[in-house]
Formats: sequence, structure tokens, C-alpha cells
Amino acid sequence: MADEAFDAIIVGGGIAGTVAAYLLAKEGLEVLLIERGNYPGSKNMTGGRLYSHSLEKIMPGFAEEAPIERKITRERVYMMTEDSAAGLDFYSGRLGVRGQDSYSVLRAPFDQWLGEKAESAGANIVSGICVENLIFNDGQVGGVVAGEDEITSKVVILADGINSLLAQKIGMREEFKPHQMAVGVKELWELPASVIEDRFGCSENEGAACMFAGSPSDSRIGGGFLYTNKESISLGVVATLSDLGEKTVPQLMEDFHNHPAIAPLLKGAQLIEYSGHLVPEGGFDMMPKIVGNGVLVVGDGAGLCINLGYAIRGMDFAVASAECAAKAVIDAQQTDDFSAAGLQNYLKYMEKSFVLPDMKLYRQFPHFLEGTPRIFGAYPNMAVDMLTDMFVMDGQPARPLMKKMMPHVKKIGIWNLIKDGWKGMKSI
Repeated sequence: MADEAFDAIIVGGGIAGTVAAYLLAKEGLEVLLIERGNYPGSKNMTGGRLYSHSLEKIMPGFAEEAPIERKITRERVYMMTEDSAAGLDFYSGRLGVRGQDSYSVLRAPFDQWLGEKAESAGANIVSGICVENLIFNDGQVGGVVAGEDEITSKVVILADGINSLLAQKIGMREEFKPHQMAVGVKELWELPASVIEDRFGCSENEGAACMFAGSPSDSRIGGGFLYTNKESISLGVVATLSDLGEKTVPQLMEDFHNHPAIAPLLKGAQLIEYSGHLVPEGGFDMMPKIVGNGVLVVGDGAGLCINLGYAIRGMDFAVASAECAAKAVIDAQQTDDFSAAGLQNYLKYMEKSFVLPDMKLYRQFPHFLEGTPRIFGAYPNMAVDMLTDMFVMDGQPARPLMKKMMPHVKKIGIWNLIKDGWKGMKSI
């Protein structure tokens, strides 16, 4: 293999890497995908939620073949204190309309399936190999160094995840700042399909996505999540590194699945897997340089993730960035120019897609969260206290609803409510 030259080498067999390999191979390019694990997806555990629109565009009807778990038709968003939860529960069949639907997925089988699709299109995939460095020819990336092998190519696509040491080595990204990164912990709990459907009010093959703010992250920046799979539940917490308190992340996780609102959902379940993962939280402002001489960066490595509190998006960005990168490489192949100038179409395609417009639209949202700690502490407490006063009947003379609510509002301050609401609306 050391003597072979490829049109493109892709480092990383996650969603972005396998989609890029699939698209390039379909166009007849000689493609090599190198995955550090034993197979694409082998290092990924539970996964989460895939908004289908970007992959549907590339592989129409993919959900009929792919190892997806459940179509998400129920959305739940909660604010939690240590002993209570107040939230919104929304169900609609319109969430399942093809092209605007979403699915819970388990990344290990899903990524492996994508890898098989790439291979069937003609891509070469080698696993169990770590790419340690990049080859440079006259200031331009011209391949990779893996062990004792040097493998050459016209272009390298870095799809090696958020902690891309290769991008850092060649100066395309700086060291991350703590407020730009979060650590996520995931657990996979096994339950029969019928039990999941009963507990979450779901029909067969339909599921729920649940987001939690407040106590899951110890009333600090972060939150919890829960996705229903076919015969398991993906449960986790995310905590921003700059705002970790005295509790360790494993302790946050333990407290979360012991919460009175969560524990009944896990009754009788068996914990079968768990893992940790870094999550990009800085939005547009933490994006690295994604175009270089002979190199492109896609997916998590490009910082493409948005957490809006009610939805977490990353996989659809990974797919779309891979598509944009593949188009740019195909353009460069036609002109035989793989310099940074020759690969600039990557940025143009990203601008024409939803990726960069959405990243820019929500650019201020991470800063809003950092500057508004009340979202994770005071507001969940206010919501729970208000609802408690609404629903508790204690035999005392009733009071007008406004008089019940105002003391809780005054704890935060009307001006603070207006200010936070205005800042929040401006950031999204």
C-alpha cells in the first residue's frame, strides 16, 4: 500500500468520513479511508439523533435499509431541580414526514453500514491503523504517515473527530478553550421494545427525544438527554469544561439516572454500555481553518455542532460537510489544483448549504448561555415552584393566579426576565 497513490485519503471512519468516501468513490476517484478502530463505528457507542434531510439527499430512502432505531415523533423538553421536573411534551405525526424526519441511531452499527456503502461504491477501507502525521510536499499536504508506511494522495480529508491532532499539528486549529468544549457521558440501558413504547407513549418503531436542563448538570452550563432506541435507551449528560462544579461527571450521571423523574423510566433496565466523549460547544467562533493546501476538515473536526437546548445537531452537519468536501475535491480533480485556492469551493458549497448559514445564525447562542447562568438554576426552580403552586390544593383559601406567580417572578426580577428573554431571542 505504501507504493500506491490515491486521489483522496480520508482519515476517520465516522459519519463524515464514510459519507465523503462514498461520494468520491461513486464519482470514480481512487479513495482510501483509514479508521483507527477495528471497523468504522467501532469506537462509537450509543449515538443519538440523526436529522435525515442531509443523508436523504445523498441516499434517498436510506432509512428503509440503514440500521436506524426509531423515528422520533415525540419531543420532550424539561427543566429539572433535584427532586422535580417541569416540561413540554409534544407529539405530532408531522415530525415523521420523509425529508424532515429524524431517527435515533446507535452509531456503531450505523457507521459500519455507512462504511459498507462506501466500500460497495468502490472506496478502500483499512482499519486498525493510526495516522500519525501528514506528508508535505513543497508546503502542500500530499498524503499520510501511518506507522512505517507513507501513503500519498492528491488531497487528505480530516474526519478524525473533535480532537483532531492532525489539524492541530499542521496549524489549522488552536488549542481549545475550556468554555468551547464539553464532556459528554453516555449510558445504554436495555429494555424490551414493548416496555419502551408503553413508558414513552410511542407506537411501534416510533420514539421520543428528551432534553433536560438544570440539575442534570448541577445547575451549570450543560444538560441531560434521553433517546429511545428499539430495545434500549440512550441516556447521558453533557457538562461544559469551564463550568464544572464540585461534582465529577460520573457523579452527575449517577444523580441523573437516580432522579425521581428518570428512575421510573429505567426500572427493570440493564446497563450494558457506557462511554465518554468530547463535544464542541463553541459554535461558529470555535471553528478551525477548514481549507488548506491539499487538506480539508469535516464534521466534528470542523466544530460543526449546535446545542440549542431543545435540540442537538451534529450528524446532519457531518453529512452535509462531507458532501461539500466531496464536491470541492471533484472540482479540484477536474482542474488538477489541490492547493488551498483550488479547494476553496468547499467554503462556497458550505455557504450555499445550511451548514455555515446555521452556524452563523446561532453564533451568539453559546455566549448567551455562558452569560446567563440563571437558565440552569434559577429558571428551573422558578418553573417548578410556579407549577407546584398551581397544582397543589391544601385546603387554604384560593388566591388569584397572578398573586401566586408574582412572588416567584420577583425572586429573579422582572427586569432580569425581560433582559434574558431579549438576549435569548436575539441569539437564535
